[in-house]
Amino acid sequence: MSLEDTTLFVRMKPRIDASLHQVLTLHQLANLSGDQTIIKRIGHLAVYQIQPTDGSRVQIDIMTIIASIHSIFPKLDIQVVGSVNTVVYVRQPQKRLRPLYIALVWLLLFVGSGLAVMNFHEDVSMRAVHIRLYYLVTGEETLYPLWLQIPYSLGLGIGMVLFFNHFFKKRFNDEPSPLDVEMFNYQQNLDQYVVQKDKHDH
Repeated sequence: MSLEDTTLFVRMKPRIDASLHQVLTLHQLANLSGDQTIIKRIGHLAVYQIQPTDGSRVQIDIMTIIASIHSIFPKLDIQVVGSVNTVVYVRQPQKRLRPLYIALVWLLLFVGSGLAVMNFHEDVSMRAVHIRLYYLVTGEETLYPLWLQIPYSLGLGIGMVLFFNHFFKKRFNDEPSPLDVEMFNYQQNLDQYVVQKDKHDH
């Protein structure tokens, strides 16, 4: 079978992570389907090397992929499936976080979330509801229905942990949490923005 009769299908990956000076191969940037002999020969073909001038991300388009493949097989029929761009996020050297900085951020988040919960409970008169429930169940009036407030406070914290499906780095099941879904949507929107912005800039 001649190359004129062979079709290679290329699907660009939406996004990948890479390190500075890393050489990106065809297999890392795209999924290939077709003649396995051809795929094995071009799979490790170097397409692009990450440079310091690329910053935190760089975009590889399908034309770069096609040019690399045609440098080996000039007459190969290439069919593109799906996206025509891959956004490469360059991993930057991580800076060591200072304990004081971590403590300040933790304190800010703790106080902010605590105030948000307290303001919500004040808006819906949660204390009055607990007092009323205590009176309906026991027939006694008290300003501090602790046997309702303490379990409610514990349940609130446990519910938040179960809702987000995370306790520090431990996950309770394989279901994605609402935070995971929001981060996924954010990443997709960011990838689309990068692609569109680069098109307008060029």
